[in-house]
Amino acid sequence: MTVTIGQALTFDDVMAVATTDTEVNIAPSVADAMAPARRIVEDAVSSGRTVYGVTTGFGGLSNIRIPADEAIRLQHDIVRSHATAVGDPLQQEIVRAMMLLRARTFAFGISGVRFDLVEKIVALLNARIHPVVPCQGSLGASGDLALLAHLAMPLIGEGRVEYKGEITGAAVALADAGIAPLQLSYKEGLSLVNGTEAMLAMGILAYVRSVRLAHYADIAGAMTLEACLGTDQAFLDEIVTLRKHPGPLAVAANLRNLLAGSDIVASHKHSDHLVQDAYSLRCMPQVHGAYRDALEYIGRTLEAELGSAIDNPSVIVSSGELRSGGNFHGEALGLALDHLTLLLTGFSAISERRVARLVDPELNNGLPAFLTRDPGRRSGFMLGQYTAASLVSESRSLCFPASSDSISTSAGQEDHVSMGATSARKAISVLANSEHAIAIELLAAAQGLDLRAPLKPAPGTGAALKSLRSVSATLEEDRSLSDDFAAVRDLMATGELLSAVENVMGSLR
Repeated sequence: MTVTIGQALTFDDVMAVATTDTEVNIAPSVADAMAPARRIVEDAVSSGRTVYGVTTGFGGLSNIRIPADEAIRLQHDIVRSHATAVGDPLQQEIVRAMMLLRARTFAFGISGVRFDLVEKIVALLNARIHPVVPCQGSLGASGDLALLAHLAMPLIGEGRVEYKGEITGAAVALADAGIAPLQLSYKEGLSLVNGTEAMLAMGILAYVRSVRLAHYADIAGAMTLEACLGTDQAFLDEIVTLRKHPGPLAVAANLRNLLAGSDIVASHKHSDHLVQDAYSLRCMPQVHGAYRDALEYIGRTLEAELGSAIDNPSVIVSSGELRSGGNFHGEALGLALDHLTLLLTGFSAISERRVARLVDPELNNGLPAFLTRDPGRRSGFMLGQYTAASLVSESRSLCFPASSDSISTSAGQEDHVSMGATSARKAISVLANSEHAIAIELLAAAQGLDLRAPLKPAPGTGAALKSLRSVSATLEEDRSLSDDFAAVRDLMATGELLSAVENVMGSLR
């Protein structure tokens, strides 16, 4: 597989480059598409026009005119001066996605940079030279300045990179790979740091994993309902369709299919032991479905950004002008990613409540306390629920919407910012928490289903049970479950668990 700069990118393209060795190439049309805007920038400099960030300073220094003979040095200095980020480095997959997205921005032909920039970014990507980008420092307007500056430093042979499994100086890595550092020209330093690619990269990676998590939440919930002797009657089409939101309809269909043919559900179909199940079981379509509807909005927002050209100033080729605007402002992304944090917390919160029911003999309809055959001597899944509760609590503490905050910067010139990169980082943290929480429920529910033997689960949930047992044996004697939970999360990440279920019952909605 290859991904081509100059063609419309998809989420799958971004994921492929971010997480695999997928080759990146450049469409032949890109050089010609970029040339007109570049000529306009060069003409502006040669004619002595005042152009923000080209012949002026930046931000609160935009009123200071820069002599033409200093204009090129200015571009190197903006990259160096803006590389102020701190904190742990962003994960390699995020950095790779950022590099791809930067190259795609320039290929739109509105930045006025040379084709050389696209070639150099792609060369580093394919050589697997990854800039070390500290995670903290972006305000989300003017885009992700500090983070993008660190991403740009290696292009000029400066900063640090991850190369061949080690952290080294960029100049060393470029020399080893036979890549010459780039000498920036007019506007190029400004364009390198001006954009939303950090927010967008983190957002796309988190969104794709979140869509997959929504399926695992349905699978885990169906398994828990079976293990707790719940009913599938609340998921009937004639009930759920009375409410017109699309997400609940999809979730209810998934639950019906996952539970179809269950001996366990059939065993108490005509029992009056419960009038109705608890909300965490009965309301899965309405709760999971609401989160799915929110995911649709988030996906649309990210898709729109993926198709957008973000820079400032932008070159309007039709009029031959460079125009300043506000396309770098990350409010749309910040709002969407704050919403992602909230719904991901919700997935884990309802999951933890189901785990709490599984381990409680007062609530689980006959299963032993803490899902162990010898409670007292054994603790079983007691601490699994503790861990899930801890994850939910931590996620809730991260639900404050960063996009509602703003701190004025650059001497009041940049007086409203989105904090969208903070929104993105929080979403990624909460996603990890929620993946762990769902993994805990999957294993606890699997234990509950084993304890219901000889009754058999449905084919769909049974396939999930079999897949889970390939990485984690039934808990007989107490053991540390940390590795088991991690193995289940890996099974989720690779898609093996979802494939096992869908191979039996068809695609989940």
